[in-house]
Amino acid sequence: MIAKLANIFKVADLRKKVLFTVFIVLAYQLGANIPVPGIDIHTLEQINSKAQSGGLLTFLSLFTGGALNRMAVFGLGIMPYITSSIIIQMLTTAIPKLQQWRDEGPIGQKKLTQTTRYLTVGLALLQASGFTYAAHSGGLFSTSSGTDLIPDWNFPRAAFIILTFTAGTAFVMWLGELITEHGIGNGMSILIFANVLATVPGVFSQVLLQGGQFKFWTIIIVVVLMLVAIVFMEQGQRRIQVVYAKRMLGRREIQGQSSFIPLKVNQSGVIPVIFASSLLYIPILLAQIIPSKGFQNFVSSNIQSVSPAYIVIYAFFIIVFTFFFVRIVFDPAQQSDIIRKQGGYIPGIRPGPQTESYLNRILNRITTPGALYLAVFATIPAIPFYFWNIKNVPYFGTTVLIIVGVALETLKQIDSQLTMRNYEGFLS
Repeated sequence: MIAKLANIFKVADLRKKVLFTVFIVLAYQLGANIPVPGIDIHTLEQINSKAQSGGLLTFLSLFTGGALNRMAVFGLGIMPYITSSIIIQMLTTAIPKLQQWRDEGPIGQKKLTQTTRYLTVGLALLQASGFTYAAHSGGLFSTSSGTDLIPDWNFPRAAFIILTFTAGTAFVMWLGELITEHGIGNGMSILIFANVLATVPGVFSQVLLQGGQFKFWTIIIVVVLMLVAIVFMEQGQRRIQVVYAKRMLGRREIQGQSSFIPLKVNQSGVIPVIFASSLLYIPILLAQIIPSKGFQNFVSSNIQSVSPAYIVIYAFFIIVFTFFFVRIVFDPAQQSDIIRKQGGYIPGIRPGPQTESYLNRILNRITTPGALYLAVFATIPAIPFYFWNIKNVPYFGTTVLIIVGVALETLKQIDSQLTMRNYEGFLS
């Protein structure tokens, strides 16, 4: 393993990408620890010293790495970007103009990306406003209800805090794009990975503190079994053979050949898990804005990582989003048309509508176990936590899925670059 790790630093281009990614992650962590101006730091430290954030922050600590607990400049993290991505993805299937942009290739994708950026800034303004008001009214921390973190409250100060949060989100979005363009892996996924990984020590300490040695080691065993199962499922795929007939390309004759279309059991990765989490985050945000005690009590009682209602709703959204994003990643009609235009066919299946129907049937069969796998693994740790009455554990199944999923995808990218340069990869 040490020799394989050393191979990364033997390739100059790969070494620069890895070091650049590490540098950006460290820069992000710096911004996640610098508090916004205008906050009562002394009171905030007293609240955080209790190590029981609860309330709104129990949910948000997963994707911010505790930055919002510290009221940091990057306190909103990438949640506004994730939410805006969900909205744009859904609108793309309903608005013809967005569909046109999607089909225009790189130029259209650039327009969609720019639209997502604008929507991210708008959502960040709304969310920053809600969090700023919650910090002033004392609704941000359930353990210190009524504590005002912004004692010198006035409009200019509140506006400055809101703009700081929003600028921090825009800067985080830029950092993620820098990683995607110049580093290793998907930038947003890498930042999510860093945030989620930062919550793991706190999760284990909470389990040990509230549950004791037996429950702690039981969870450790469950995590190890989950790691093995996740790696096994992430590697599973169905290969569909495609045969291409002999054809003429200009004056050159191209011999017939055979290839495969790899359909993974989990074709959509951890995106459904992340998007389902961000969707459940919306009512928590609304509870800070809507002055209804009944609605606020309902959200605080049911939208928690260990409540039965949460487990059922969360699993349902994961399954729905899995099918939704698989259709975005792999369109049977588009794939069938590509195969036909290239003079290929699937053995035993006629080109055209029959190929589309065949691909659609295979995709549904392979996506069903993939969706159930994500839903089960994202929610199964919440069951013992519920019965053991262990609280303040932010979505532990989601944590494991995101860490393993992003780590595997990043290692695959490193592997491919090492293999191109005749080096042995990590997964070889």
